[in-house]
Amino acid sequence: MEHLTKETFLKKVFDYENNKEWKFEGELPCLIDFYADWCQPCKMVAPILEELSKEYEGKVNIYKVDTEDQQELAAAFGIRSIPSLLFCPADEQPQMAQGALPKESMKQVIEEVLLKNKQEATVEKK
Repeated sequence: MEHLTKETFLKKVFDYENNKEWKFEGELPCLIDFYADWCQPCKMVAPILEELSKEYEGKVNIYKVDTEDQQELAAAFGIRSIPSLLFCPADEQPQMAQGALPKESMKQVIEEVLLKNKQEATVEKK
């Protein structure tokens, strides 16, 4: 799990200084945790994200952004409450979730939004 600064965010996620429209810069879809060290719900989410980073290694990158240290980055995304989780699929618009989500909810969003594994019923043609 990597901590992003504004500089690494611009390279690995989205260069918001040069692009008005969302253009994902990364190779793998990613989940970004906007957090602060003093935030109790953030501390509850941290070990879950650690587990998910291992479970989805090579499929999804999980990043953390310290909103105290990276205030400009947090402001660019309108972060008002933490934790805020930004789910960035490789080829679609990102989705923001606020609050300490349980692991199963995070896994569901990772599967459906980032990895596109929708649980759709397939109709067999005869």
